[in-house]
Amino acid sequence: MSLAELISLAQRALLVSVLVSLPVLVVSALIGLVAAVFQAATQVHDAALGHLPKVLAVSIALAIFGPWMGRQILDFALHALGAR
Repeated sequence: MSLAELISLAQRALLVSVLVSLPVLVVSALIGLVAAVFQAATQVHDAALGHLPKVLAVSIALAIFGPWMGRQILDFALHALGAR
């Protein structure tokens, strides 16, 4: 494997890792923002109020996007190992 192929593979690995993590990060950030606005508006500063919705939303996002994430990782692994 040449150096150019290794660099291309590393670039694709980084791109796949970003794409796979992006849906969960977006959901977590949006729910965190909504929880922070709610806490600021109601002046209720309970730690569980900020974390519990994020845990639930991330769990749901993983259940929804999990198959897609797995396919992306599998496609990359097959490409990296030369099976495709």
